[in-house]
Amino acid sequence: MPGFDPTGIRVVLCDIFGTTVDWYTGVSTQTAEIGREAGVSLDGGAFASAWRDLYLPAMRRVDTGERAWAYLDTLHRESLEELIGTRGWAQEFDEEARRRMVRSWHRLPAWKDAADGLQRLRGKYTVAALSNGGFALLTALIKAESLPFDCILSAELARAYKPAAAAYLKATELLDVEASEALMVACHGWDIDGARTAGLRTAFLERPLEKGPHTPADRSAEVTSDLSVTSFTELAETLGC
Repeated sequence: MPGFDPTGIRVVLCDIFGTTVDWYTGVSTQTAEIGREAGVSLDGGAFASAWRDLYLPAMRRVDTGERAWAYLDTLHRESLEELIGTRGWAQEFDEEARRRMVRSWHRLPAWKDAADGLQRLRGKYTVAALSNGGFALLTALIKAESLPFDCILSAELARAYKPAAAAYLKATELLDVEASEALMVACHGWDIDGARTAGLRTAFLERPLEKGPHTPADRSAEVTSDLSVTSFTELAETLGC
């Protein structure tokens, strides 16, 4: 964005699901395969989208105190049970199949620009994954895709999910920086809004296919951020990396 001044930024915090990795392709492919093995004609894309639609409401119930803290795998499993039940597939999917579906979120393909862009950013900044995913999930995902993060900051640390301010401020506290010294990178307007409210600087990274080919993703024209880019490599160039 013309006129953006990166002075003072010390840390780049990166959202994972959708921003760094392609959850739609990963989950739709894996769940469709599990469905075939179970003899269920499952539209992987529609199933992944419906599952993702339950993501924010599940975390909101935790953040509002409606339910006790639970890490993301537990919330994903509860949402999965709801999806399977409403579709009448309770008998078709056994326990192992359901566990595999939940673990599908642990193995998601990275966007092609992610590894190179992150590596370039690391030459100048501390680059951390800041995600609502649990530690086990994030460790497996980042390791499988060889993503060059300096560290992982899971919502488990704050026991609060983004977009709650506590999730962002726990990250800045642990990295010993002021909120204004951290740049949050995300492809979701709600994540950008949450970070901005917490006092962080923000970079919206547009991912047109984040929700698949049939569902519109958040667009830069609809999001208020300090900076808008279309890839991690563009972000690195903009920040002088």
